[in-house]
Amino acid sequence: MNCEIDKLKGYKIGVLAGGSSNEREISLRSGNAVFAALSGAGLGPIFCDICEDNFESLIDETDIDVAFIALHGKFGEDGAVQRMLEKRNITYTGSNPVSSALALDKFSSRERFKNAALTVPKCRLVGRSENITAEKIGFPCVIKPRYEGSSIGLSVVFSEDDFSEGIDKAFMFADEVLIEKFIHGRELTVGIMDRAALPIVEIITKQGVYDFTAKYESDETAYRVPAVLEEKVYSKVQQVAMKAHGALGCGGFSRVDLILSDDEKIFVLEVNTIPGLTEKSLLPMAAKAADLDFCSLCVKMLYSSLKR
Repeated sequence: MNCEIDKLKGYKIGVLAGGSSNEREISLRSGNAVFAALSGAGLGPIFCDICEDNFESLIDETDIDVAFIALHGKFGEDGAVQRMLEKRNITYTGSNPVSSALALDKFSSRERFKNAALTVPKCRLVGRSENITAEKIGFPCVIKPRYEGSSIGLSVVFSEDDFSEGIDKAFMFADEVLIEKFIHGRELTVGIMDRAALPIVEIITKQGVYDFTAKYESDETAYRVPAVLEEKVYSKVQQVAMKAHGALGCGGFSRVDLILSDDEKIFVLEVNTIPGLTEKSLLPMAAKAADLDFCSLCVKMLYSSLKR
């Protein structure tokens, strides 16, 4: 890592966090953790609390030449920031604008997964003006906004009684909503770093649903890393995650969320191009299991941008 740090010391590094999406507070947590890690490595980063209104002036004022993007959700993971940085010839971490936009779009990304012969849950996309029912999907089902992260607006609905409430909740955050078949099984996530899969993390929740509450508010959510799976299954899950990462053309790193069903089919749910980056987040958890501490992970992610 010392060699990577020495090469990075020649750059003026900005940590971009905050934003104006529904994930602002989570982004600030990620950004502060990354800023502390890079500062501890002696890189002297600049913390940039950005939004769409101040982005250009703040980037010009700080005069950075490398950006560590710790923004979640829209104007961060949707390719907009990446395009603006490219116009200024500023190197940045993570995926390019097209791949970023694809990954945030839960419907378009699933089409890419299907084209790559990956298995995804049965799903339909609905708009506000439609007559919306669960008839073609059945119960239980997952209802979620087309463009959101951190399980914002997500509900798992087990009966018709709760269906309307789940639909209304999702429409609070988007004009289009996905109704997806709920897959019974084990919830897994695979971090990708420099074209290699990190150890698999299994997520175990009290209610069997990894929603916003389970992610950020519950003390009862447990994580097993590496996940306990048969060797062949373990290897296959990592291969599927790598294929999903590649299907969207992602670069540098990502985190792929999957379900291993009760009959051991592997379903791809989504790819996160800017996963949570606090020391308790899933990608750092997987990295730690691969003997890569949080500081080293952040340095590696930043250094990977120079090799693009």
